[in-house]
Amino acid sequence: MATGHEKVEKNIGLMIILITIVVSIGGLVQIVPLFFMESMLKPVEGLKPYPALQLAGRDIYVRESCMVCHSQMIRPFRAETERYGHYSVAGEFVYDRPFQWGSKRTGPDLHRVGGRYSDDWHYAHLNNPRDVVPESVMPGYPWLNENLIDGEDVQHKMQVLKDWFDHPYTDEEIAQAAQAVSDKTEMDAIIAYLQNLGTAIKTVR
Repeated sequence: MATGHEKVEKNIGLMIILITIVVSIGGLVQIVPLFFMESMLKPVEGLKPYPALQLAGRDIYVRESCMVCHSQMIRPFRAETERYGHYSVAGEFVYDRPFQWGSKRTGPDLHRVGGRYSDDWHYAHLNNPRDVVPESVMPGYPWLNENLIDGEDVQHKMQVLKDWFDHPYTDEEIAQAAQAVSDKTEMDAIIAYLQNLGTAIKTVR
């Protein structure tokens, strides 16, 4: 006589249903508590939503798929903190939509790159990475110098983030967004974004 276990193994439909139930319960047990953890929801002290130019730069970073080769998640291991800086904290990503976590590192993690290099270095690196890092396999992005930021588009994004995701932008910040990015190129924007990364937590390097 077949046991209950054998019946499940022989009935593929039943097995699929039971597996779905088990995976769903396991996922809920892991995920739901995170919604009630203050450290996951509360921004770290001093963290503010991206100002207009940095917000535009973040979207260019996503558009150019920089996250495919660069993670923004430093793990709490000595080998990583000695190389990159303080490990990443959940409260630093409250205003990141989408967040840029990951484990793929063709290039280095960028979460603490803010302030590590000058703007001029970033301009040279993004135009032709091998000018500053000869062994780099990163492609250049010279066309970013040619494209201007659309101020109305940035303004609209800030309004959506405020209305739908409760980002604490003021009406004044939104009204001044177009002026803040006036005559700024996509290169200016992505560098502004990079120079802000990881600076909410001050570390000694």
